Amino acid sequence: MSVTTTEAAGTEVTLDDVRDAARAVTSRYPDEYYRELDKNGGYPHDFISEAMESGLAAVMVPTEYGGMGLGVREASVITEEINRSGGAGACIHAQMFTMGIVARHGTESQKARWLPEVSSGRLRLQSFALTEPDAGTETAKIRTTARLEGDEWVFNGQKIFISRAAHTDLMVIMARTSPSPDPKKPGLGISCFLVDVRDVDPKHLSMRKVDVMFNHHTYELFFDDFRVPADSLIGEEGKGFRYLMDGLNAERIVVAAECIGDGRWFIDRSVRYANERVIFGRPIGANQGVQFPIARGFADIEAADLMRWKAAEMFDRGEKCGAESNMAKLLASEASWSLANVAMQTHGGYSMASEYDIERKFRENRIFQVAPVSTNMILNFLGQHVLGLPRSY
Repeated sequence: MSVTTTEAAGTEVTLDDVRDAARAVTSRYPDEYYRELDKNGGYPHDFISEAMESGLAAVMVPTEYGGMGLGVREASVITEEINRSGGAGACIHAQMFTMGIVARHGTESQKARWLPEVSSGRLRLQSFALTEPDAGTETAKIRTTARLEGDEWVFNGQKIFISRAAHTDLMVIMARTSPSPDPKKPGLGISCFLVDVRDVDPKHLSMRKVDVMFNHHTYELFFDDFRVPADSLIGEEGKGFRYLMDGLNAERIVVAAECIGDGRWFIDRSVRYANERVIFGRPIGANQGVQFPIARGFADIEAADLMRWKAAEMFDRGEKCGAESNMAKLLASEASWSLANVAMQTHGGYSMASEYDIERKFRENRIFQVAPVSTNMILNFLGQHVLGLPRSY
């Protein structure tokens, strides 16, 4: 039973319902599925289609637009289960929080037109075009512009590291529509757009795939007088940075859950191998040098999970949760990365063999140290905005 079916039946949807629905889908896509995609550079179309048809990707969309009408707590359960199954929640997580931006800040006509199409799985909204070659962490310095000409916005500029750009029907794009009127608030003047990128003219919007260390499908975009309808603007002109911050808190929480899913995957594999592998007449898990790092990693993941839940509950209550969502991402990413290394050490030489999937997940997990926000930038944020220390950057 899908979660949407449970909702339609008029019963309360619990976290267990959501987790069961996620596992019903993820269980049909074992390690071999992702291993083959990794080998051939393929895209998980089958998994994404089934996840969308089951309603998983529409978890944060209001029920009146065909979604589950649930919160980031439930969204995080789904991404956790995807990663714990050996996959990568990144293949649908952007659809969760970008649709959340549209649902919270879009016009009524935008919501009525697009959200039912995405919720049903007929359209995909999988890309969020923000990062630029000279504006990664320093988002307010984006140079891509959008100027209004009659009934169209005209985009010019460049984006980099835009995940899944070639596999999306709709894209949320951030662009500067005016200079900031306040030097102390450089984010003013940035606007947010929901753009249909199907059948675009490559003369005006072109894409180049960027090869990275794992199978992530990331692209560079080039806008050259790319025109979109005036009603593509989300919310008010110049206030897109605020909408972005709202969406990024949700992103950090679902990514923290992905890290937790990875961590538990690494624990499961390490424990199993440490029990099975016998050297010098006993399982290697009997050796404290093998056992203690796994146990320490387990404790760290459980602690990170508590911060994930705190941040998610605050977000769903509409409370400010920038510190909590960033701490959840920080703690979960560092715990899972430590466990990635533990899994490599536990498996020894076999960790390098693709058939064990350790090296694949090791490569995939490394991204969380630098994206969607780097560990150092989280520490900068906590130092300045939470602890009241002088700005360090």
